[in-house]
Amino acid sequence: MERVAFKMKLYKGFEEEYKKRHSEIWPELQELLKNSGITEYSIFLDETTNSLFGVLKARDAKILDSLPQQEVMQRWWKYMKDIMETNPDNSPVSIPLDEVFYLP
Repeated sequence: MERVAFKMKLYKGFEEEYKKRHSEIWPELQELLKNSGITEYSIFLDETTNSLFGVLKARDAKILDSLPQQEVMQRWWKYMKDIMETNPDNSPVSIPLDEVFYLP
């Protein structure tokens, strides 16, 4: 398993909406993520900066590169673009984070 971490940016005032949308995550998106080998996926919110920190485990991190081509992923991005920073293709602006410490 590979651990992957990244950060994104939520627009101010949309903290509760972001939590709500993720508590109601679409079953087909959840299935796509699990079938792609993703486990233990968490997103944390720093309310002082509205930064989102994602951490997940993947059987093979290279598989993550195929997710943007999936229709359900594109629909999810479109659904989320009004509450967070996004790229022109509606994907969230996502900055990879380097691991500097791990205690197994």
